[in-house]
This record gives sequence, structure tokens and C-alpha cells, in this order.
Amino acid sequence: MGSRTAVLKVRARPLDRRLGVVRVGSSTLPCALGRSGIRRVGKREGDGATPAGDLALVAVLYRRDRVPRPVTALSVRSIGRNDGWCDDPADRRYNRPVPLPHPARCERLWRDDRLYDIVVVLDWNLSRRRPGRGSAIFLHLARPGFAPTEGCVAVTLPAMRRLLAAAGRGAVLRVV
Repeated sequence: MGSRTAVLKVRARPLDRRLGVVRVGSSTLPCALGRSGIRRVGKREGDGATPAGDLALVAVLYRRDRVPRPVTALSVRSIGRNDGWCDDPADRRYNRPVPLPHPARCERLWRDDRLYDIVVVLDWNLSRRRPGRGSAIFLHLARPGFAPTEGCVAVTLPAMRRLLAAAGRGAVLRVV
């Protein structure tokens, strides 16, 4: 993976829209997609779709009690026990990190299932936020067997390490 890349390409597999591949350089790595596949228009909160488009890799979060600090040119910070992500469209902190407890509906980032041992925040509805358009769209670790996500892209831990090592500043996940 020598040089850093700006584009990580994601596409669905032809026979199962919930499974996909991520292409970086000459490598093709398997991934899980949202339970509703890739949505090109009309992405909504809770629809289970992975949004199509160029999603900037904003920052990397990781569980330092479980994995070493990822090697990457991206901004990295560790997740704490009280870190959450607001997914309530009615809350002013919608699609933003929040400390827990938080009065609105939130996702806990400190998880027991290891999916967020390394998680990459993607710029879906983040820099130009619109309530209800979808939140907490991440690149994170996959469940066994690449079970579908709620709209994220998920890869194995070795694949995540390869992707992060290859991603340069300003990198995007191009979901097609």
C-alpha cells in the first residue's frame, strides 16, 4: 500500500446488496453494507441504507483498552466510556458526538460487541447537517459473517488497518 490514497471505493456485490467490496490501490477487501443496500437518493434516519456519494474520512476513534492506536494520517482520538453520538433528529446535537448520559436518543460508542473498537467518522450529513437525513454513518468493524449494518460500511480489523494506513488527509470513501 506504499503511498497514501485519496479515494477508497465501495460498491455492492451484484448478488447481495448488503455485501460489498472496498477497493484501495490494487487491493479489494470485503465489507458489509446497510441492511437496505446503497441508497443514491432520499437517505433518511433509520432506513438502514448506506448513502451513496463521496464521504470524507473525518476522524478515527478507537478503544485503546482493546486495540493499539491506528497508524494513519487521519486525526485519531480514543473513545471513553461516556462517549455517545446523538441520532435524535429533534435534538440540537443531532449527528454530533455527545457525552453520556444525554437527554436525547444516542448511540453509545463504548460498545461490548467490538464493532467500534476502531470507528471512522464519515462526513454524511455532518458538515451540512439536516435533521432526519441520517446520522452516525461510520466505517467500523464488521460483525461475524459480514452481517448487514444500520447504514454504515463495515470491514474486518486487518482490512481496517490496511485502509487507514493507505488513507491520506482529505481521503474519501466513494460509495457507488
